[in-house]
Amino acid sequence: MNDAQVRHQRAQGRKQKGRIIDEVCNTLDCHRKHAIRLLNGKFFSLDRPFRQREPRYPERLIEVLKSVWEASQYLWSERLKAALPLWLPWNSKRWKLSAEEEQQLLTMSPSTMDRRLAPYKKKLGRRIYGKTKPGKFLRQRIPIQTESWDVPEPGWTETDTVSHSGPSAHGMFAYTVNETDLFSGWGESMSVMGKGAFGVVKALDEMREAMPFEQKGLDSDNGEEFINWHLERYCQQTGLKRFRSRPYKKDDQAHIEQKNWTQVRKLIGWDRYDTEEAVAAMNDLYRGEHRLLTNLFLPSVKLSKKIRVGSKIKRVYKEARTPLDRLLESGMGDQAKLEAYRKLRERLNPFELSRTVDKKLEVIWALASRTKVKSAPRVYQQPRRWPEPAVLDGNAMGPLFQPFRNTELKKFRRQWYNDKLFQTS
Repeated sequence: MNDAQVRHQRAQGRKQKGRIIDEVCNTLDCHRKHAIRLLNGKFFSLDRPFRQREPRYPERLIEVLKSVWEASQYLWSERLKAALPLWLPWNSKRWKLSAEEEQQLLTMSPSTMDRRLAPYKKKLGRRIYGKTKPGKFLRQRIPIQTESWDVPEPGWTETDTVSHSGPSAHGMFAYTVNETDLFSGWGESMSVMGKGAFGVVKALDEMREAMPFEQKGLDSDNGEEFINWHLERYCQQTGLKRFRSRPYKKDDQAHIEQKNWTQVRKLIGWDRYDTEEAVAAMNDLYRGEHRLLTNLFLPSVKLSKKIRVGSKIKRVYKEARTPLDRLLESGMGDQAKLEAYRKLRERLNPFELSRTVDKKLEVIWALASRTKVKSAPRVYQQPRRWPEPAVLDGNAMGPLFQPFRNTELKKFRRQWYNDKLFQTS
Protein backbone atom coordinates (compact mmCIF):
# COMPACT_ATOMS: atom_id res chain seq x y z
CA MET A 1 0.00 0.00 0.00
CA ASN A 2 2.88 2.37 0.74
CA ASP A 3 4.30 1.79 -2.78
CA ALA A 4 0.93 2.70 -4.30
CA GLN A 5 0.80 5.85 -2.17
CA VAL A 6 4.25 6.92 -3.36
CA ARG A 7 3.39 6.27 -7.02
CA HIS A 8 0.09 8.13 -6.60
CA GLN A 9 1.86 11.22 -5.25
CA ARG A 10 4.49 11.15 -8.02
CA ALA A 11 1.99 10.51 -10.83
CA GLN A 12 1.73 13.09 -13.59
CA GLY A 13 -1.79 13.88 -14.78
CA ARG A 14 -5.20 12.49 -14.00
CA LYS A 15 -4.96 9.46 -16.31
CA GLN A 16 -1.93 8.06 -14.52
CA LYS A 17 -3.52 8.64 -11.11
CA GLY A 18 -6.76 7.06 -12.35
CA ARG A 19 -4.90 3.87 -13.35
CA ILE A 20 -3.36 3.63 -9.88
CA ILE A 21 -6.80 4.10 -8.29
CA ASP A 22 -8.24 1.36 -10.53
CA GLU A 23 -5.38 -0.91 -9.50
CA VAL A 24 -6.11 -0.34 -5.79
CA CYS A 25 -9.85 -0.90 -6.34
CA ASN A 26 -9.25 -4.20 -8.13
CA THR A 27 -6.74 -5.37 -5.53
CA LEU A 28 -8.73 -4.44 -2.42
CA ASP A 29 -12.21 -4.81 -3.97
CA CYS A 30 -13.30 -1.44 -2.61
CA HIS A 31 -15.03 1.72 -3.81
CA ARG A 32 -13.05 4.41 -5.63
CA LYS A 33 -13.70 6.96 -2.91
CA HIS A 34 -12.31 4.60 -0.29
CA ALA A 35 -9.27 3.94 -2.46
CA ILE A 36 -8.65 7.69 -2.80
CA ARG A 37 -8.83 8.11 0.99
CA LEU A 38 -6.29 5.31 1.44
CA LEU A 39 -3.90 6.77 -1.13
CA ASN A 40 -4.12 10.24 0.41
CA GLY A 41 -3.97 8.93 3.96
CA LYS A 42 -1.20 8.27 6.46
CA PHE A 43 1.92 6.32 5.50
CA PHE A 44 2.58 3.09 7.39
CA SER A 45 6.27 2.25 7.61
CA LEU A 46 6.98 -1.46 7.45
CA ASP A 47 10.61 -0.97 8.48
CA ARG A 48 9.70 -0.01 12.07
CA PRO A 49 7.42 -2.55 13.82
CA PHE A 50 4.23 -1.45 15.52
CA ARG A 51 4.51 -0.64 19.20
CA GLN A 52 3.70 -3.62 21.36
CA ARG A 53 3.61 -3.15 25.10
CA GLU A 54 3.11 -5.84 27.66
CA PRO A 55 -0.07 -5.37 29.71
CA ARG A 56 0.59 -3.66 33.00
CA TYR A 57 -1.97 -5.68 34.93
CA PRO A 58 -1.62 -9.49 34.76
CA GLU A 59 -4.56 -11.77 34.12
CA ARG A 60 -4.67 -12.81 37.75
CA LEU A 61 -5.51 -9.26 38.86
CA ILE A 62 -8.13 -9.00 36.11
CA GLU A 63 -9.74 -12.18 37.48
CA VAL A 64 -9.80 -10.59 40.94
CA LEU A 65 -11.34 -7.44 39.46
CA LYS A 66 -13.91 -9.54 37.59
CA SER A 67 -14.89 -11.37 40.80
CA VAL A 68 -15.55 -8.03 42.54
CA TRP A 69 -17.41 -6.73 39.49
CA GLU A 70 -19.70 -9.78 39.35
CA ALA A 71 -20.30 -9.93 43.09
CA SER A 72 -21.14 -6.20 43.20
CA GLN A 73 -23.86 -6.61 40.54
CA TYR A 74 -21.78 -5.36 37.59
CA LEU A 75 -20.96 -1.87 38.78
CA TRP A 76 -19.99 0.92 36.41
CA SER A 77 -16.21 1.55 36.38
CA GLU A 78 -16.40 4.78 38.42
CA ARG A 79 -18.47 3.04 41.08
CA LEU A 80 -16.33 -0.10 40.88
CA LYS A 81 -13.17 1.88 41.62
CA ALA A 82 -14.83 3.43 44.68
CA ALA A 83 -16.07 0.00 45.83
CA LEU A 84 -12.66 -1.70 45.70
CA PRO A 85 -11.42 -0.35 49.09
CA LEU A 86 -14.53 -1.87 50.73
CA TRP A 87 -14.27 -5.24 48.99
CA LEU A 88 -10.51 -5.86 48.82
CA PRO A 89 -10.02 -6.63 52.56
CA TRP A 90 -12.38 -9.59 52.11
CA ASN A 91 -11.15 -10.47 48.64
CA SER A 92 -7.50 -10.66 49.75
CA LYS A 93 -8.40 -13.55 52.05
CA ARG A 94 -9.83 -15.45 49.10
CA TRP A 95 -7.11 -14.70 46.55
CA LYS A 96 -4.20 -14.12 48.99
CA LEU A 97 -3.12 -10.86 47.37
CA SER A 98 0.13 -9.21 48.27
CA ALA A 99 0.41 -5.56 49.26
CA GLU A 100 1.83 -4.69 45.81
CA GLU A 101 -1.06 -6.41 44.02
CA GLU A 102 -3.63 -4.63 46.18
CA GLN A 103 -1.94 -1.32 45.41
CA GLN A 104 -2.03 -2.11 41.70
CA LEU A 105 -5.77 -2.76 41.81
CA LEU A 106 -6.44 0.42 43.76
CA THR A 107 -4.44 2.53 41.28
CA MET A 108 -6.19 1.07 38.21
CA SER A 109 -8.10 3.79 36.36
CA PRO A 110 -11.81 3.47 35.46
CA SER A 111 -11.00 3.53 31.73
CA THR A 112 -8.61 0.59 32.17
CA MET A 113 -11.30 -1.31 34.05
CA ASP A 114 -13.72 -0.72 31.19
CA ARG A 115 -11.14 -1.85 28.66
CA ARG A 116 -10.13 -5.03 30.49
CA LEU A 117 -13.72 -5.98 31.38
CA ALA A 118 -15.09 -5.21 27.90
CA PRO A 119 -15.18 -8.88 26.73
CA TYR A 120 -17.41 -9.79 29.67
CA LYS A 121 -19.81 -6.88 29.20
CA LYS A 122 -21.03 -7.87 25.74
CA LYS A 123 -23.25 -10.61 27.16
CA LEU A 124 -25.39 -8.20 29.17
CA GLY A 125 -28.48 -6.75 27.47
CA ARG A 126 -32.24 -7.28 27.73
CA ARG A 127 -35.58 -5.57 27.18
CA ILE A 128 -37.84 -3.84 29.67
CA TYR A 129 -41.64 -3.90 29.59
CA GLY A 130 -43.82 -1.20 31.11
CA LYS A 131 -47.35 -1.77 32.39
CA THR A 132 -48.28 1.63 33.85
CA LYS A 133 -51.80 2.95 33.35
CA PRO A 134 -52.43 6.63 34.02
CA GLY A 135 -54.55 7.60 36.99
CA LYS A 136 -57.45 9.87 36.09
CA PHE A 137 -58.23 11.40 39.47
CA LEU A 138 -56.47 13.71 41.94
CA ARG A 139 -54.04 15.02 39.34
CA GLN A 140 -54.94 18.62 40.03
CA ARG A 141 -54.27 18.16 43.75
CA ILE A 142 -50.70 16.89 43.23
CA PRO A 143 -48.14 19.44 41.92
CA ILE A 144 -45.82 18.55 39.05
CA GLN A 145 -42.09 18.40 39.79
CA THR A 146 -39.82 18.84 36.74
CA GLU A 147 -36.64 20.28 38.27
CA SER A 148 -33.50 18.25 38.82
CA TRP A 149 -33.61 17.48 42.52
CA ASP A 150 -30.29 18.62 44.00
CA VAL A 151 -31.70 18.37 47.51
CA PRO A 152 -29.53 19.33 50.52
CA GLU A 153 -31.05 16.82 52.96
CA PRO A 154 -32.30 13.22 53.00
CA GLY A 155 -35.98 12.33 53.01
CA TRP A 156 -37.08 13.40 49.53
CA THR A 157 -37.74 10.21 47.60
CA GLU A 158 -38.85 9.01 44.19
CA THR A 159 -40.95 5.86 43.80
CA ASP A 160 -42.13 3.64 40.96
CA THR A 161 -43.45 0.14 40.28
CA VAL A 162 -41.84 -2.57 38.15
CA SER A 163 -44.08 -5.27 36.70
CA HIS A 164 -43.24 -8.97 36.71
CA SER A 165 -45.81 -10.03 34.13
CA GLY A 166 -43.60 -11.76 31.59
CA PRO A 167 -44.75 -11.50 27.97
CA SER A 168 -48.42 -11.02 28.88
CA ALA A 169 -50.13 -8.51 31.17
CA HIS A 170 -53.26 -10.66 31.49
CA GLY A 171 -54.44 -11.64 34.96
CA MET A 172 -52.90 -10.96 38.37
CA PHE A 173 -49.12 -10.88 38.81
CA ALA A 174 -46.45 -9.41 41.09
CA TYR A 175 -45.05 -5.88 41.14
CA THR A 176 -41.98 -4.46 42.85
CA VAL A 177 -42.51 -1.09 44.55
CA ASN A 178 -39.13 0.62 44.30
CA GLU A 179 -38.08 3.76 46.20
CA THR A 180 -34.86 5.78 46.34
CA ASP A 181 -33.65 8.80 48.31
CA LEU A 182 -32.41 11.66 46.13
CA PHE A 183 -29.79 12.95 48.57
CA SER A 184 -28.00 9.74 49.57
CA GLY A 185 -29.14 7.18 47.00
CA TRP A 186 -30.54 4.92 49.73
CA GLY A 187 -32.90 2.41 48.13
CA GLU A 188 -35.75 0.26 49.42
CA SER A 189 -37.85 -2.29 47.53
CA MET A 190 -40.94 -4.34 48.31
CA SER A 191 -42.96 -6.84 46.26
CA VAL A 192 -46.78 -6.86 46.16
CA MET A 193 -49.35 -9.01 44.37
CA GLY A 194 -51.05 -6.70 41.91
CA LYS A 195 -50.83 -2.95 42.29
CA GLY A 196 -53.94 -2.21 44.29
CA ALA A 197 -53.94 0.86 46.46
CA PHE A 198 -53.96 -1.01 49.80
CA GLY A 199 -50.96 -3.19 48.89
CA VAL A 200 -48.92 -0.27 47.55
CA VAL A 201 -49.65 1.92 50.59
CA LYS A 202 -48.68 -0.93 52.93
CA ALA A 203 -45.39 -1.42 51.06
CA LEU A 204 -44.63 2.32 51.14
CA ASP A 205 -45.32 2.45 54.87
CA GLU A 206 -43.00 -0.50 55.57
CA MET A 207 -40.22 1.04 53.50
CA ARG A 208 -40.67 4.40 55.26
CA GLU A 209 -40.20 2.72 58.64
CA ALA A 210 -37.04 0.92 57.45
CA MET A 211 -35.27 4.07 56.20
CA PRO A 212 -32.60 5.52 58.56
CA PHE A 213 -34.02 9.03 58.13
CA GLU A 214 -37.37 10.79 58.20
CA GLN A 215 -39.19 10.74 54.89
CA LYS A 216 -40.38 14.23 53.90
CA GLY A 217 -41.65 13.95 50.31
CA LEU A 218 -42.82 11.41 47.76
CA ASP A 219 -42.44 11.90 44.01
CA SER A 220 -44.23 9.42 41.75
CA ASP A 221 -45.45 9.06 38.20
CA ASN A 222 -49.10 9.28 37.08
CA GLY A 223 -49.90 5.57 37.51
CA GLU A 224 -53.20 4.57 39.05
CA GLU A 225 -51.37 2.84 41.90
CA PHE A 226 -50.16 6.27 43.13
CA ILE A 227 -52.92 8.66 42.03
CA ASN A 228 -55.69 7.45 44.37
CA TRP A 229 -57.44 8.54 47.55
CA HIS A 230 -55.87 5.85 49.75
CA LEU A 231 -52.35 7.13 49.17
CA GLU A 232 -53.59 10.70 49.43
CA ARG A 233 -55.02 10.04 52.90
CA TYR A 234 -51.83 8.22 53.93
CA CYS A 235 -49.68 11.21 52.92
CA GLN A 236 -51.94 13.59 54.80
CA GLN A 237 -51.73 11.46 57.95
CA THR A 238 -47.93 11.09 57.83
CA GLY A 239 -47.19 14.64 56.63
CA LEU A 240 -45.58 13.56 53.33
CA LYS A 241 -45.58 16.11 50.52
CA ARG A 242 -46.80 14.74 47.21
CA PHE A 243 -45.28 15.44 43.79
CA ARG A 244 -45.74 13.84 40.39
CA SER A 245 -44.01 13.86 37.04
CA ARG A 246 -45.41 14.93 33.71
CA PRO A 247 -47.23 12.18 31.78
CA TYR A 248 -44.94 10.19 29.46
CA LYS A 249 -41.83 12.07 30.66
CA LYS A 250 -39.49 9.52 32.24
CA ASP A 251 -36.71 12.09 32.53
CA ASP A 252 -38.67 13.75 35.34
CA GLN A 253 -37.93 10.62 37.40
CA ALA A 254 -34.47 9.76 36.17
CA HIS A 255 -33.22 8.58 39.57
CA ILE A 256 -35.83 5.89 40.17
CA GLU A 257 -35.87 4.83 36.52
CA GLN A 258 -32.18 4.01 36.82
CA LYS A 259 -32.77 2.13 40.09
CA ASN A 260 -35.50 0.10 38.41
CA TRP A 261 -32.79 -1.32 36.18
CA THR A 262 -29.93 -1.72 38.65
CA GLN A 263 -31.94 -2.97 41.65
CA VAL A 264 -34.84 -4.90 40.08
CA ARG A 265 -34.45 -5.86 36.44
CA LYS A 266 -30.84 -7.00 36.70
CA LEU A 267 -31.84 -9.26 39.60
CA ILE A 268 -35.35 -10.56 38.99
CA GLY A 269 -35.39 -10.37 35.17
CA TRP A 270 -38.46 -10.39 32.94
CA ASP A 271 -40.18 -13.65 33.88
CA ARG A 272 -43.76 -13.84 35.15
CA TYR A 273 -44.40 -14.23 38.88
CA ASP A 274 -48.04 -14.67 39.86
CA THR A 275 -47.99 -16.64 43.13
CA GLU A 276 -47.83 -15.61 46.77
CA GLU A 277 -44.77 -17.86 47.22
CA ALA A 278 -42.86 -15.83 44.64
CA VAL A 279 -43.86 -12.55 46.31
CA ALA A 280 -42.73 -13.88 49.72
CA ALA A 281 -39.40 -15.04 48.25
CA MET A 282 -38.77 -11.64 46.65
CA ASN A 283 -39.60 -9.81 49.89
CA ASP A 284 -37.23 -12.10 51.80
CA LEU A 285 -34.48 -10.97 49.42
CA TYR A 286 -35.47 -7.29 49.45
CA ARG A 287 -35.71 -7.04 53.25
CA GLY A 288 -32.44 -8.86 53.91
CA GLU A 289 -29.23 -9.23 51.97
CA HIS A 290 -30.17 -7.10 48.96
CA ARG A 291 -30.76 -3.86 50.89
CA LEU A 292 -27.57 -4.38 52.92
CA LEU A 293 -25.50 -5.03 49.81
CA THR A 294 -26.78 -2.05 47.82
CA ASN A 295 -26.84 0.52 50.64
CA LEU A 296 -23.69 -0.48 52.53
CA PHE A 297 -21.27 -1.81 49.90
CA LEU A 298 -22.22 -0.47 46.46
CA PRO A 299 -21.10 3.15 45.78
CA SER A 300 -23.07 5.44 43.49
CA VAL A 301 -22.22 8.73 41.77
CA LYS A 302 -24.09 12.04 41.79
CA LEU A 303 -24.02 14.73 39.15
CA SER A 304 -22.08 17.81 40.27
CA LYS A 305 -22.48 20.17 37.31
CA LYS A 306 -22.82 20.43 33.55
CA ILE A 307 -20.35 22.30 31.34
CA ARG A 308 -21.19 23.24 27.76
CA VAL A 309 -18.24 22.76 25.40
CA GLY A 310 -19.32 23.99 21.98
CA SER A 311 -22.35 21.94 20.98
CA LYS A 312 -21.72 19.22 23.58
CA ILE A 313 -22.46 19.05 27.29
CA LYS A 314 -19.81 17.65 29.63
CA ARG A 315 -21.10 16.15 32.88
CA VAL A 316 -18.93 16.34 35.97
CA TYR A 317 -19.71 13.86 38.75
CA LYS A 318 -18.90 13.89 42.43
CA GLU A 319 -16.78 11.21 44.03
CA ALA A 320 -18.56 7.85 44.19
CA ARG A 321 -19.81 7.10 47.71
CA THR A 322 -22.09 4.50 49.28
CA PRO A 323 -25.49 5.72 50.56
CA LEU A 324 -24.42 4.94 54.12
CA ASP A 325 -21.22 7.01 53.79
CA ARG A 326 -23.16 10.00 52.42
CA LEU A 327 -25.55 9.90 55.37
CA LEU A 328 -22.72 9.52 57.90
CA GLU A 329 -20.75 12.41 56.41
CA SER A 330 -23.80 14.70 56.28
CA GLY A 331 -24.56 14.28 59.98
CA MET A 332 -28.29 14.06 59.19
CA GLY A 333 -30.71 11.20 59.63
CA ASP A 334 -31.22 8.77 62.51
CA GLN A 335 -27.70 8.59 63.96
CA ALA A 336 -28.46 5.53 66.08
CA LYS A 337 -29.56 3.52 63.03
CA LEU A 338 -26.66 4.80 60.94
CA GLU A 339 -24.09 3.90 63.59
CA ALA A 340 -25.60 0.43 63.86
CA TYR A 341 -25.33 0.03 60.08
CA ARG A 342 -21.69 1.18 60.18
CA LYS A 343 -20.77 -1.41 62.81
CA LEU A 344 -22.70 -4.04 60.89
CA ARG A 345 -20.72 -3.28 57.70
CA GLU A 346 -17.45 -3.93 59.53
CA ARG A 347 -18.62 -7.44 60.39
CA LEU A 348 -20.30 -8.39 57.12
CA ASN A 349 -18.47 -10.11 54.27
CA PRO A 350 -19.77 -8.63 50.96
CA PHE A 351 -18.84 -11.80 49.05
CA GLU A 352 -20.97 -13.87 51.42
CA LEU A 353 -23.82 -11.39 50.93
CA SER A 354 -23.46 -11.68 47.16
CA ARG A 355 -23.49 -15.49 47.30
CA THR A 356 -26.59 -15.46 49.50
CA VAL A 357 -28.29 -13.12 47.04
CA ASP A 358 -27.48 -15.51 44.19
CA LYS A 359 -28.89 -18.49 46.10
CA LYS A 360 -32.12 -16.66 46.86
CA LEU A 361 -32.38 -15.56 43.24
CA GLU A 362 -32.22 -19.20 42.14
CA VAL A 363 -35.16 -19.92 44.45
CA ILE A 364 -37.08 -16.96 43.01
CA TRP A 365 -36.34 -17.95 39.41
CA ALA A 366 -37.61 -21.47 40.12
CA LEU A 367 -40.97 -19.96 41.17
CA ALA A 368 -41.48 -18.19 37.83
CA SER A 369 -44.66 -19.12 35.97
CA ARG A 370 -43.77 -21.20 32.91
CA THR A 371 -47.29 -21.82 31.67
CA LYS A 372 -48.48 -19.93 28.63
CA VAL A 373 -50.88 -17.16 29.61
CA LYS A 374 -53.93 -17.04 27.36
CA SER A 375 -55.44 -13.70 26.56
CA ALA A 376 -59.13 -13.04 27.11
CA PRO A 377 -61.35 -14.14 24.21
CA ARG A 378 -62.44 -11.37 21.91
CA VAL A 379 -66.16 -10.69 21.88
CA TYR A 380 -67.60 -10.16 18.39
CA GLN A 381 -70.88 -8.39 17.93
CA GLN A 382 -73.39 -9.57 15.39
CA PRO A 383 -72.54 -7.64 12.20
CA ARG A 384 -75.15 -5.55 10.49
CA ARG A 385 -76.21 -6.86 7.10
CA TRP A 386 -75.34 -4.54 4.28
CA PRO A 387 -76.45 -4.98 0.68
CA GLU A 388 -73.99 -6.40 -1.81
CA PRO A 389 -71.94 -3.87 -3.80
CA ALA A 390 -73.86 -4.74 -6.93
CA VAL A 391 -77.02 -3.30 -5.40
CA LEU A 392 -75.36 0.07 -4.82
CA ASP A 393 -73.48 0.17 -8.06
CA GLY A 394 -73.80 -1.57 -11.37
CA ASN A 395 -70.25 -2.89 -11.02
CA ALA A 396 -70.01 -5.51 -8.24
CA MET A 397 -66.51 -4.52 -7.11
CA GLY A 398 -66.59 -0.95 -8.28
CA PRO A 399 -66.90 0.85 -4.92
CA LEU A 400 -64.20 -1.34 -3.38
CA PHE A 401 -61.45 -0.28 -5.75
CA GLN A 402 -62.45 3.30 -6.37
CA PRO A 403 -60.59 6.03 -4.43
CA PHE A 404 -62.15 7.09 -1.12
CA ARG A 405 -64.25 10.15 -1.88
CA ASN A 406 -66.25 10.55 1.30
CA THR A 407 -66.74 9.15 4.78
CA GLU A 408 -69.73 6.99 3.87
CA LEU A 409 -67.74 5.09 1.24
CA LYS A 410 -65.01 4.36 3.81
CA LYS A 411 -67.53 3.01 6.31
CA PHE A 412 -69.20 0.88 3.64
CA ARG A 413 -65.96 -0.69 2.49
CA ARG A 414 -64.84 -1.49 6.05
CA GLN A 415 -68.19 -3.04 7.00
CA TRP A 416 -68.44 -5.05 3.76
CA TYR A 417 -65.06 -6.65 4.40
CA ASN A 418 -66.02 -7.44 8.01
CA ASP A 419 -69.19 -9.18 6.83
CA LYS A 420 -67.25 -11.27 4.36
CA LEU A 421 -64.76 -12.18 7.09
CA PHE A 422 -67.47 -13.44 9.45
CA GLN A 423 -69.18 -15.42 6.69
CA THR A 424 -66.00 -17.30 5.78
CA SER A 425 -64.74 -17.91 9.37
